[in-house]
Amino acid sequence: MFRAGFVGFGEVNTPREVVDQKTAETKLLLEKNGFSLVTTGSVTDDEKGEEALRAIRDLKKEEFDFLIVCLTGWIPSHTVIRVISEFKEKPMVLWGLAGNSRNDYGKLSTTASQAGTTAIRKPMEDMGYKFKYVYDFPDSDSKIEEIISFAKAATTISRLKRSKVGQMGFRDMRLYGTMFEGVSLKAKLGVEVEFFEMLEIVQKMDHIKDEEVDLIVEKVLKEWDFQKEPNRESLHYGAKIYLSIKEKIEESHYDAVSLIDVDGMKKLLNFPPALVFMLIANELGKYTVPENDTLGAVTQLITGYSTGQISAYMEFYEFMPDRLLIGVPDYVPFEVIDGSLKVLPSSFGKLNESMLNVSKVRTGRVTLARLGYTGDKYTMHIVTGEAVEPRSWEEVGWDQPSPQLPSLEVILDTAVDDFAQKVMSQHYIVTYGDNTAVLKDFCKLLDIEVI
Repeated sequence: MFRAGFVGFGEVNTPREVVDQKTAETKLLLEKNGFSLVTTGSVTDDEKGEEALRAIRDLKKEEFDFLIVCLTGWIPSHTVIRVISEFKEKPMVLWGLAGNSRNDYGKLSTTASQAGTTAIRKPMEDMGYKFKYVYDFPDSDSKIEEIISFAKAATTISRLKRSKVGQMGFRDMRLYGTMFEGVSLKAKLGVEVEFFEMLEIVQKMDHIKDEEVDLIVEKVLKEWDFQKEPNRESLHYGAKIYLSIKEKIEESHYDAVSLIDVDGMKKLLNFPPALVFMLIANELGKYTVPENDTLGAVTQLITGYSTGQISAYMEFYEFMPDRLLIGVPDYVPFEVIDGSLKVLPSSFGKLNESMLNVSKVRTGRVTLARLGYTGDKYTMHIVTGEAVEPRSWEEVGWDQPSPQLPSLEVILDTAVDDFAQKVMSQHYIVTYGDNTAVLKDFCKLLDIEVI
């Protein structure tokens, strides 16, 4: 459900019944497509400006995430600006309706909406409004899909302002590419990042009841497809860690979580966190990414909110002439799995046994995205491609016989070298379908450069 303000405009000399009918029909179209409207009656350029004042009062009665400015025909720009200037902080759609030939004469009947929109588009841009310009064609369906795409982007911005990323630890493996700048991130996207210590989780583990742990272990054994008999003690320990982190998530209202992996879970607790991540993603529906990757988590929030998907992280293993080999050495959420959730107890190098997810990943059209920054300037790298089943491959270091990690080969729509020269991290976020339009709408609203 999209929460939008809506106001329809028309010139005072246009028959009022025409303006009102066009406004009513447009409201109905929006409501049929999942919009909840905070609205008012049609607004014309009446001499005293009373209709504009009435619209302002009506629109201020309830909260909404963005404003749809619908021109049913020509109207002097000052009336539109009088209303929308009261909501300048909101994202907006400037929407020009169209005429039609559905009359007794077969002639195109027009109220000159695009005269109205073209008279105000550049002034709105020059005044600093953040908006999308949409115009319909005569005798054609309205461009509702463009409005929906924008609505998803605007709603994402609203949700980000209320979102929080929880991170256990900081700067795993002393990586540079996973770091972030907190002030500019908060200023630009509104996301709060909160750190908590591993010690807090260890302390919480002392209070977790065995009955709760047993319930998780039995659920996992029943629902997951283990490729060989797991160590029950490992399952019990992992479930206890999960329940402790779950308690922290619920206390602090985290929307996404990243854990210190190599330098924390593996080094200090001797427990690779794949099992924990799978439980957080699958049981709690939270966005998860390892290695204290803050901007990876924020990218997940952006892509997840705008598409309704869990937004899985993956990393790069090989670049090939026409494609990328992407995969993960630990887990993928159940949402992206093709078939059962397959788990193989296995070890990598000197690390303790991990509950390695070896599930097959769904193929199809995908979008890869990553948020990045330099100083206070933010960018988003977006590419699309066709994800196909990967060839047989192995990551050197796993116990033999080596597992087939969850992975895809992505045949990009752009040249591999073009992608490679812009790549911003080892972690990119994968969503299914071509989600370029909504991500570009999002970036335009926040002045994030798309590369």
